[in-house]
Amino acid sequence: MPRLVDLFEQRKVGATFLFSLGPDHTGRAVRRVFRTDFLSKVKRTSVLEHYGLKTLLYGTLLPGPDIGVRSAGQMRATRDAGFEVGIHCWDHVRWQDRVAGADAGWTTRELERAFDRYEDVFNEAAHAHGAAGWQTNRHALRFLDQSGIAWASDTRGRTPFLPAWDGERFSCPQLPTTLPTIDEVWGLPGVDFVSHVLSLSAASELHIYTAHAELEGGKLIGPFEKLLVGWKQQGYEVCDLGTICNEMKSQKLPVHEIAYGSVPGRAGTLALQGKELTA
Repeated sequence: MPRLVDLFEQRKVGATFLFSLGPDHTGRAVRRVFRTDFLSKVKRTSVLEHYGLKTLLYGTLLPGPDIGVRSAGQMRATRDAGFEVGIHCWDHVRWQDRVAGADAGWTTRELERAFDRYEDVFNEAAHAHGAAGWQTNRHALRFLDQSGIAWASDTRGRTPFLPAWDGERFSCPQLPTTLPTIDEVWGLPGVDFVSHVLSLSAASELHIYTAHAELEGGKLIGPFEKLLVGWKQQGYEVCDLGTICNEMKSQKLPVHEIAYGSVPGRAGTLALQGKELTA
């Protein structure tokens, strides 16, 4: 994470940092190894190389450290450096694997833990949320409406929208990730990651890209820097999501159903921007 902060400062770009705030149980993601698409991604991105053996044992053979306690100083330093900060989750693996089918009680408890810890770390209420693994449910959408946050980025899609779930409409805007992530593309035969993403970026005026600190802030920081340079050459302003949200305040956003579906290169199903609803 500090390497990303340094890079963004050097390149004079904005960004939003979303934090996992509870226990690091990365090792429990090993359950996904039985999915064919997950195995394919692991082979392409060399998980052991990017995460390290110790991290891959957290929550199984090793106790998972409390990220919100261990890294609170780094989180505050990121905010104090002028970057927008928000909530990713309490327990990343737990949320990603269970929330799609969870009930209201489970969902509320997980979110309350994350929101309470955020206030403990930053001494202020959270105003932004980006769900782990692009996983959500109707109970989470209700909670976010009641929390009063300014925006959420819990989905994959095309444009900012107001979410709906089986016709029930919600007021917290969704700013969906619009571009593929580095682990979805990296290592595909005949595909250059930077060129591929830049070709997709050229097709629209607004894009949202999700980076992962352990990849773009680690061994893949070089390609990521080339991507930042390429976006600027295309005429983009690289900014945080709060800036995008503020610029949309005068706009009437369309309402779209959230639907679960697949994304190329990503294991399992994700919350996607579905069909548009009329008034």
